[in-house]
Amino acid sequence: MDEAPAPRTTWTFLTSHARVLSAIARDPWVRIRDLAKALELTERTVQAVVSDLEAAGYLTHTREGRRNKYRLIGGRFRHPAEEHRDIAPLLEIFANPVGSDGAGDDTADRPVPEGRRADPANTHDRLS
Repeated sequence: MDEAPAPRTTWTFLTSHARVLSAIARDPWVRIRDLAKALELTERTVQAVVSDLEAAGYLTHTREGRRNKYRLIGGRFRHPAEEHRDIAPLLEIFANPVGSDGAGDDTADRPVPEGRRADPANTHDRLS
């Protein structure tokens, strides 16, 4: 009579917002279509997430030629329990490509805000 509840298999550790922001950190020139395919989301969902991130001040974009170039602004987590923490360390974990050994590749080319030099030890180089 007391049946165990079925395991929930639909949740993930990262929201679509975190996944999109991390993917943009890896490639600021990425197209919405390519993001959607890589993240297994619809283009409409990715566009809505990008709009949310821009409205919240985590991201901006500029039109350069026929493409958008995204710029991460950074910021703090939104949940009250974590609002004192910066998002940069989380993005660093997921923005670095993962090698075959499962370790991040700290030597990957990383976007650096204008006027700053790239420093692999600086977790804030991508965020200004």
